[in-house]
Amino acid sequence: MPVVYFFRHGETDFNVVHRLQGRYETGINAKGRQQAAVCAGLLRDLFARDGRDTATLDYVSSPLGRARQTMELARPALGLPANGYAIEPRLTEISFGQWEGFTIAQLRERDPQRIAQREQDKWHFMAPGGESYKAVSGRMRAWYDGLTRDTVVTAHGGTARGLMASLGIAKPAAAPLIDIAQGVVYVFEGEKLTRYA
Repeated sequence: MPVVYFFRHGETDFNVVHRLQGRYETGINAKGRQQAAVCAGLLRDLFARDGRDTATLDYVSSPLGRARQTMELARPALGLPANGYAIEPRLTEISFGQWEGFTIAQLRERDPQRIAQREQDKWHFMAPGGESYKAVSGRMRAWYDGLTRDTVVTAHGGTARGLMASLGIAKPAAAPLIDIAQGVVYVFEGEKLTRYA
């Protein structure tokens, strides 16, 4: 089974104020750029430890700008050109539909019934015009099953949770509650997950 070296995009201003981003295009901030550099250093150390040649891995990013920026900042630190990576639509963040741009606090006032439904079952819940974690997990499994070699990925918290559930690392009901930190490399090896910070 291919090994996946996964890191979440660097911090955005939406992250700072806890706005739901989903498919909304936001760029990473100064702290996010530092986190990309941290991830590059972690990857460099892991590859050196394991005797891996950086050029023998695949590199792929979500199409969203914040993930692409993070990948393009990390690659030069690994001795690679900034733009030599693939774009994979299935790595796009979970869609929050009409809720994107709002905070949960705002939505508790605007849409309390749906927020209550979400809190009872995040796995199956879909925001208006959005998608469920169950759907994200399905597309992450389809992506993973198509991998042919070890891969470095920049994507999102939602896609990491979907991958965890699809590989049996986390139970579906628990996966949406897992915190996916920025500035951390998550190494998926089959049903085993190791976190490097």
